[in-house]
Amino acid sequence: MRERHGVYGAIPAGLADVPPGAEQFSPLVPGSLSLETVVEESLASITVLAPPGTLERRYVLALSLRSLQIGGRLVALAPRNRGGTRLRGELTEFGIAAAETARAHFRLCEGMRPKQPAGIAGAIASGALQYVAATGLWSQPGIFGWDRIDAGSRLLAGHLPSFRGHGADLGCGAGYLARRILESKDVESILLADIDRRAIEAARRNVVDPRAGFQWTDATVAIATGLDFVVTNPPFHEGGAENRALGLAVARAASGALRKGGELWLVANRHLSYAPALRDAIAAVTTVAQDTEFAVYRGVK
Repeated sequence: MRERHGVYGAIPAGLADVPPGAEQFSPLVPGSLSLETVVEESLASITVLAPPGTLERRYVLALSLRSLQIGGRLVALAPRNRGGTRLRGELTEFGIAAAETARAHFRLCEGMRPKQPAGIAGAIASGALQYVAATGLWSQPGIFGWDRIDAGSRLLAGHLPSFRGHGADLGCGAGYLARRILESKDVESILLADIDRRAIEAARRNVVDPRAGFQWTDATVAIATGLDFVVTNPPFHEGGAENRALGLAVARAASGALRKGGELWLVANRHLSYAPALRDAIAAVTTVAQDTEFAVYRGVK
């Protein structure tokens, strides 16, 4: 039987070797496999770009160990200032005698899965999909703002009109905005799209209205045509650094999805000064509301 190898995330070139044919398990790669459902002790090795958040990182490491055969090889790496300095200690807690090296501002840890890893059940439970009482939503560590309502989304929700017709929520997260939009009986359908599989799984739990559809996809790619409205709180970070181009790419995708006269409603950090650039994607743009951090924009195609 052919050995199976896994990879989680986009491993920077030159930092760690990934076996040919390794199966991708990152929830941020549409179409990838689910590490949660991989058969236990079925992988010969897995190489993990460890996430920066503690609960998410420990969850991924625990699932990776569970997936490995006894004696299987785990390689975990992360930028030094985004969880890398904690990797070896966390693996030690799981019972892994990991060798650590430093390279190109990353920490790399390599070890073998013992017969009985310690504490992986607790780490999996803490990082799994769960109900968050503070928000009233199902969510999961790793989803943007997983345990709170993002202030930008809250501002946008407070200024949305009562929509009608067909629309989309690009970068839907756990579904907070879609639930607000579906309060209008004149909305015929709304497509919730997000690049994070975990967000789509949470949104399915939170948005049970039959008018809602769900798609695990990159929101910068056009997903529909002829829509009456699109709402979005687009991402503006990539690899820990600000990248306004991400939000503008979402706006361009929204413009392509809208019918003539359709509306784009977008919230973004004020200091990113979206309005001038948005006019390149959609003609008529006005600032509807703003506070000390965020601005809400309305565009009409």
